[in-house]
Amino acid sequence: QVQLVESGGGLVQPGGSLRLSCAASGIIFSIYTMGWYRQAPGKQRDFVARTTSSGSTNYADSVKGRFTISRDNAKNTVYLQMNSLTPEDTAVYYCRANWAGQNYWGQGTQVTVSS
Repeated sequence: QVQLVESGGGLVQPGGSLRLSCAASGIIFSIYTMGWYRQAPGKQRDFVARTTSSGSTNYADSVKGRFTISRDNAKNTVYLQMNSLTPEDTAVYYCRANWAGQNYWGQGTQVTVSS
């Protein structure tokens, strides 16, 4: 049984930072592309960042220079370090695992940026 469990969300003031974690089980973590997506109320789910099995990374333009994705294959965990947060970053953040057409999602963690 595949599980992706996100954690680390919460309420933060504008300009603040949060670090999200996604712990995976039931998959060979090291071969999967791991990604973060987010969905704001009333909007579609959007790509945020991804890291491939080789460690290469990609980011949405809106988060470049502020967010950093990383992975620890020994811990089966992917992280999203989010700095300089703005209210526009408020959303539910989802972790995704993808490999050879196999696609899994976590349940999401809420991030709210507000003063």
